Amino acid sequence: MASCAVSDLPDGRRVIALAGRLDAASVPSIWDPVHRALDDAPARPVTVDAAEVESCDGAGIALLVDLASHARAAPVEVVRMRPDVDTLYRQFDLARLEHDLDPPPKPLGVVPEIGRATYRVSRDLAEMVSFVGALAAALAYAIAHPASVRWRDVWRICEGVGADALPIVALISFLLGLILAFQSAVPMKRFGAEIFVADLLGLSVLRELGPLMTAILLAGRSGAAFAAEIGTMTVNQEVDALTTMGLDPVRFLVTPRIIAALLMTPLLTLFANLVALAGGALTMETFQIPLVTFFKELDSAVDITDFMAGWAKSFVFAFLIAAVGCMRGLQTSAGASAVGDSATRAVVSGIILLVIADGIFAYLYFVLDI
Repeated sequence: MASCAVSDLPDGRRVIALAGRLDAASVPSIWDPVHRALDDAPARPVTVDAAEVESCDGAGIALLVDLASHARAAPVEVVRMRPDVDTLYRQFDLARLEHDLDPPPKPLGVVPEIGRATYRVSRDLAEMVSFVGALAAALAYAIAHPASVRWRDVWRICEGVGADALPIVALISFLLGLILAFQSAVPMKRFGAEIFVADLLGLSVLRELGPLMTAILLAGRSGAAFAAEIGTMTVNQEVDALTTMGLDPVRFLVTPRIIAALLMTPLLTLFANLVALAGGALTMETFQIPLVTFFKELDSAVDITDFMAGWAKSFVFAFLIAAVGCMRGLQTSAGASAVGDSATRAVVSGIILLVIADGIFAYLYFVLDI
């Protein structure tokens, strides 16, 4: 136990005598009385007598340092410490504690901020080019040597990317088809053209919305999962361990995820197209358009070219989602929030690249008249 005694000397000095064990269990009981003794005499010099202190841990040293650096008009002095306590106490520079040891950085001007942002973007592009080269070499090796691929991991990742994503893809795609059909049928009903909702829905879902919405869902789900999983391995130095053992992290970790995404994303896109069309067909039932009529009109409006134009995008989208997620995972830095930052960057980068790729496809299809 610890105790404190306060006395006032004839010369006006106040003495606070500490005794006992100053440890984490006893310091809280004397913290407030000691500080109250300081606050009651702000103009008196105070001497903290530590001669009767038997032992002291970090909490006790914190009490002594806090007393010595207490902001008041008169000084506070800690005296008669045991050698072991004095050694711990002298580790702290009271002059430095009077200033903020971690001041906020000074704001930069507009030009330095632009330069810093430009440097970050250029560095990110350079790392991306390097990663694409390593990934291309790893995929080429996997194609030439299929036995080198860890197929057990591929099937496990396929389950997470494909089968586990079916419920959310089904829900979003069904609502997408339902809402798109309803919003289109309401104005078309004024002209008696509800039947052409099947044309609009078929072309928009098969060529554009089905592949894009599926890819965006996978970017937020699987892309973030890839980044978080590999990022955690990076923080735990498991990736460094693979490199030390002579294993290429890109070939060992990234290739199975790329293959799984390439296998599952086109199938999920096909599933999303069917569910979205089913949702639109059910909506048109409320507008007195039978299912048979809806699907016959759909069959006359779209052909295999429209389906393939959208389905071909899913392969590119799958590659972008998996590659960006894995790259952000390998770029994970140290720190408590590093994995979360990598997952966020993977989702944001993935969606931006998906939109850019979709725009490129739209331009190519226009030029090729597809």
